[in-house]
Amino acid sequence: MSTPRHAPLLIVEDDLALQKQLKWSLDRFESATADDVASAVLQFRRHNPAVVTMDLGLPPDRDSVSEGFKCLEKLLELDPGVKVIVLTGQNDQDNALRAIRMGAYDFLAKPVDPDVLSLTVERAYRLYELQQENRRLQMQQSSDVFSGLVTRDPGMQRVCRMIEKVAPSDATVLLLGESGTGKEVLAQALHDASKRKGRFVAINCAAIPETLLESELFGYERGAFTGATKSTLGKIETANGGTLMLDEIGDLPLPLQAKLLRFLQERVIERVGGRQEIPIDVRVVGATHQDLKARIADGRFREDLYYRLAEIVVEIPPLRDRLGDAVLLAHAFARRFSTDMRRPAPTLSDDAVRALESHRWPGNVRELQNMLKRAVIMADEDRITAADLGLQAAAPSLADNGMLDLRTIRENAERQAVISALARTDGNIVKAAELLGVSRPTLYDLMSRLQVKS
Repeated sequence: MSTPRHAPLLIVEDDLALQKQLKWSLDRFESATADDVASAVLQFRRHNPAVVTMDLGLPPDRDSVSEGFKCLEKLLELDPGVKVIVLTGQNDQDNALRAIRMGAYDFLAKPVDPDVLSLTVERAYRLYELQQENRRLQMQQSSDVFSGLVTRDPGMQRVCRMIEKVAPSDATVLLLGESGTGKEVLAQALHDASKRKGRFVAINCAAIPETLLESELFGYERGAFTGATKSTLGKIETANGGTLMLDEIGDLPLPLQAKLLRFLQERVIERVGGRQEIPIDVRVVGATHQDLKARIADGRFREDLYYRLAEIVVEIPPLRDRLGDAVLLAHAFARRFSTDMRRPAPTLSDDAVRALESHRWPGNVRELQNMLKRAVIMADEDRITAADLGLQAAAPSLADNGMLDLRTIRENAERQAVISALARTDGNIVKAAELLGVSRPTLYDLMSRLQVKS
């Protein structure tokens, strides 16, 4: 069997001699090793393995709680689909069954027969590949709606579910989110999941001069202006029967806002220089990073146009609020760019993982994509370091500028705990509050103060 190159085996074993023995027994598989929970989580994030062999009897902590169960729980949180094979003592069947109930794939008693272990790992890989292929086929059957999206974040998954629900309708959709969050990818997914047979057409309202934008949108007749030697279709007419995405719609000039409003109300257009009304059947998706309500208050955006566009409003979370997605996307981009360049895909070094997780991502997914493309080109070896990414190798010092800002440290820790609890409970406020040991009103107060969205 050929082992997936980009989904290696992770061996978690605190006995270094046994760890080497296991690695030697499983040398036909590409593998990484760890000897405690922290290193297992780090290696998991770095390599994104398909199969894990784990010593369930890792040394207990101060409260005599087995680290093995903690490790199993954390790895399954990172990827519920990973196949974990736990290794237990001969008389430890109760704990082995508990691990199975928690989500482990299988268990083997020590001392482990190398041939049995190798066969079990191979079976785990086959099952993992079958499940991955099944998911891929399910995506294809649903028109590959989210083929361009990579996420495990509960907030982003809710956005995807919302897009799926809205897609079959003809409702106008307004996508709100910072630049680089993937608004066009979601608009394309919305079109792909719909029943529309026409084209997906996108236009950036901020990238075209105001004097040309009207003819770009509505088209023009021959002789409408100097140089108009023939009649030309605009973007709206080109998208007839399909979907029109108006990106950066917050920058649309006021005179064109009035013409767009008439089109949305009447579903007819007139080309520049023409008098004939042309009926149009198109689904409109608006997108902007701006606060449209603030622009309405300033008189720069029509309120009636806003309500025409905002039949369905979808707010896209920034990358910094998408728990674990930065590293997940980094793996995906590294594979994509290395394939394009016909070279082996590099892994992420430990300092690269830490740097990716601590970066604030002002440019969101677009920034990460550009960073990984450069890193794949610049990496000297088969791994990407923080230096290749152009990021600081270590997290910011707690004593930055000579001061220990305890309030900031505490708020960061609280914020991470709240995000983690919401992620583990798929945004369920009641369960997240129970997990954190606080009341529901207290959790709402924390979310408001720390600016964490459910």
